[in-house]
Amino acid sequence: MTVLPDDGLSLAAEFPDATHEQWQRLVEGVLRKSGKDVSGEAAEDALSTKLEDGLTTRPLYTAPEAADETGFPGFAPFIRGGSPAGGAAAGWDVRQRYVGNDPVRVNEAVLTDLENGVTSLWLSVGEGSGGLPADALPRALDGVYLDLAPVSLDAGAEYADAARALLRLYADRQVAPEAARASLGADPLGHEARTGEVLDLADAVGLAREAAAHWPGIRALTVDALPYHEAGGSAAEELGLSLATGVAYLRALTEAGSDTAPDAGGLGLHAALGQLEFRYAATADQFLTIAKFRAARRLWARIAEACGAPEAGAQRQHAVTSPVMMTRRDPWVNMLRTTVACMAAGVGGADSVTVLPFDHEIGLPDAFARRIARNTSTILLEESHLARVIDPAGGSYYVERLTGELADTAWEFFQTIEKAGGLAAALRSGLVADRLAATWAERSKKLARRREPITGVSEFPLLSEKPLDREPAPAGPTGGLPRVRRDEAYEALRARSDAHLAATGNRPRIFLAALGPAAAHTARATFAANLFQAGGVSPVHDPVSVDPATAAAAYAASGADGMAVLCSSDALYEEQAEAVAAALRSAGATTVFLAGKPGTSAGAVDEYVFAGCDAVAVLSSVLDRMGVSL
Repeated sequence: MTVLPDDGLSLAAEFPDATHEQWQRLVEGVLRKSGKDVSGEAAEDALSTKLEDGLTTRPLYTAPEAADETGFPGFAPFIRGGSPAGGAAAGWDVRQRYVGNDPVRVNEAVLTDLENGVTSLWLSVGEGSGGLPADALPRALDGVYLDLAPVSLDAGAEYADAARALLRLYADRQVAPEAARASLGADPLGHEARTGEVLDLADAVGLAREAAAHWPGIRALTVDALPYHEAGGSAAEELGLSLATGVAYLRALTEAGSDTAPDAGGLGLHAALGQLEFRYAATADQFLTIAKFRAARRLWARIAEACGAPEAGAQRQHAVTSPVMMTRRDPWVNMLRTTVACMAAGVGGADSVTVLPFDHEIGLPDAFARRIARNTSTILLEESHLARVIDPAGGSYYVERLTGELADTAWEFFQTIEKAGGLAAALRSGLVADRLAATWAERSKKLARRREPITGVSEFPLLSEKPLDREPAPAGPTGGLPRVRRDEAYEALRARSDAHLAATGNRPRIFLAALGPAAAHTARATFAANLFQAGGVSPVHDPVSVDPATAAAAYAASGADGMAVLCSSDALYEEQAEAVAAALRSAGATTVFLAGKPGTSAGAVDEYVFAGCDAVAVLSSVLDRMGVSL
């Protein structure tokens, strides 16, 4: 064995540095082999991925492309974290959510979770939120050490009553004011976005003044961006609207006030900044989520700087795994989604992280689901040690560039909202609703065409899956912005299939007419089976292969509901498609699809299914023609 001398020389010293132009030429050569004759920037564009908000993920990032100076953790512009130590001491706060109006059941869940890794509580309070009555807080928090477990409230229009009840509880249990840690959850503009109901800011300002004067560890207002995320908004839109909300609250809090004389009217700027907590969604798009939390801190630091308090611009962040990405079919996959989202939020620097249970969209989570939710953070913190590195994504050329571009786009949208008169005016004029609806419409096209796959729903569905049985969750507030889900179009199709199964004992069926050997038809047969199962249509692939002589009998035995799809190679389509399609029609098939490029075997088949086709439109049409309805 040869031992290399320890002379300080780099093992790469004999290799010259490659230039960007050399890399581009290599890319051009590969693309030419695939039939794309492009060069220079066009070659890179061919390998780039378009994101929402006009952003693009490039195939290669280098040092000159990184964002501007990011500073140090704990210092403005706070991109790298709101505190110098980040979460290295204790990791992020593991915040569990509790919904339901039975204080005994909530208390049981709270105590179990606190004994097993949860470090703070997020309570739904008030009839409008489907939560606890405000006067039931003492029972729900019985046995909880309130000087150790922070409490976050979500009470909608009833935020003032809920907050007063919690403050009374602190006083009754003799919790020292400096030991109390809470977020009172006042968010009048967020409530208006969810319900359309306009609330006065006066109560929120009053709570903030009381907290600033007497409860140093309590924040009165929450800037909740989830209503905009759940209405289909993009990451930049979520950030821009959160800035507009935060600025509106700052204006209300600081009116006629100062840090030295807060009782003269509003709060001083430093005190007002300390009264806000921001809530954002974390998705399974890990790098976009990491960039979003870093960009949010950068943007809020810019607001604080413009107001004259750059040193007080550290944003307090609460991350919630996205409800939009959660699916009702194959809900077990949600565990994987929330794990990635939790990791991204933690790496992005969120102070608190709520992992929604995998059965969140089905009903009230059971004990097992809550256990998995809290253990997700525990594994990432205790076994993966993610919090031991401060800003682990810092310095990544890609993450820094994405952070900067996302911040710039969000700032532009924030300016649009401000020019419209602020968030309240933008909500009431329909500007926000129209913008988010347009964004969701574009994303819905990608979902329908499976350009954005949903594992277990639009990709690799399992029709034999047994549904989970959960107690229905309380209905959430309505009347404002809509709530969308990635799986909603496919869920509607599957519901039609379920109704057909309940009425007839069978799901709607389509016959897969695979031509030739497995090597010729497997890829397209698998594609077609996945596509039709996404709409609840069961593919019958028996026998494994057919030809013009056997197709009619195979179709008749399949029990298919008037539909068949040819699956094979282009060469075999040319040889057999016309004869097999004719045989299928003679046996009763009213529509014959071909899995492949439109125009293949033109005249022999009726329709085509292919990668990038509008799967939702195809499947809806198939169910219509099969007579399958709710």
